[in-house]
Amino acid sequence: MRMKLSGKIALVTGAAGGIGSSTALCLAGEGATVVLSDCDREGCIAVQNQILELGGSASVITADVTKEQEVVGLFAELNASVGSLDILVNIAGGDREPVADVDAIDYDSMSRNLDLNLKSCILFCREAVRVMRSRRYGRIINMSSLVYRGSPGQFSYSAAKGGIFSFTRSLAMAVGKDNITVNALAPALVDVPVFERVLGAERWKAMSSDAASRYPMQRIATPDDVARAALFFASDDASFITGQILEISGGARL
Repeated sequence: MRMKLSGKIALVTGAAGGIGSSTALCLAGEGATVVLSDCDREGCIAVQNQILELGGSASVITADVTKEQEVVGLFAELNASVGSLDILVNIAGGDREPVADVDAIDYDSMSRNLDLNLKSCILFCREAVRVMRSRRYGRIINMSSLVYRGSPGQFSYSAAKGGIFSFTRSLAMAVGKDNITVNALAPALVDVPVFERVLGAERWKAMSSDAASRYPMQRIATPDDVARAALFFASDDASFITGQILEISGGARL
């Protein structure tokens, strides 16, 4: 049986993280040649080795997604090495100002959140469209979050994730005529290693258990839950779906 992404070139940002690595492995498992990007080069190489061990194809191009010239340079290297791009999955991001009272919003932290989450997404999409338009084909998947609906204490992060949804819709309107689809994913809490590293095992267990108890599915998301949704949008199964946000939430906030 033919794999869903045979012959496709996919770029995954944030590829060394929990969601990024699962997504890269998922796309590679369906036949895509995956370009892995992250500021963590060693993490990308580890994911690359996993893909190669499974018989897939992958390469690594590192970049700081908050720096425009590094993003432009990444695409120049991508064009020189693989020569095309079919799929972009924008996963790089994170909250640099968690649980802040409104009167404690810090300008520098707010700027880092907007740079890392929203502005980087726009930059990668701009460069990807420049490649995809000439080929009249593209699948772009952006990473929003369930907090795009709003989240007390996550002001700049939720603003950035809401901005990603608005940008995704705007871009979808602009590039549909070029046979490029643009969609967004909005996960609820996901079980990724970074939370335990930052919060500590005991605090993370309490936080994740509390969230799971409030979700109708009675569990939080896994990275594979998000990766499979990205695969759907990247495949021809979603060829007539664009400008949408898919909540991967186990029914949270219904």
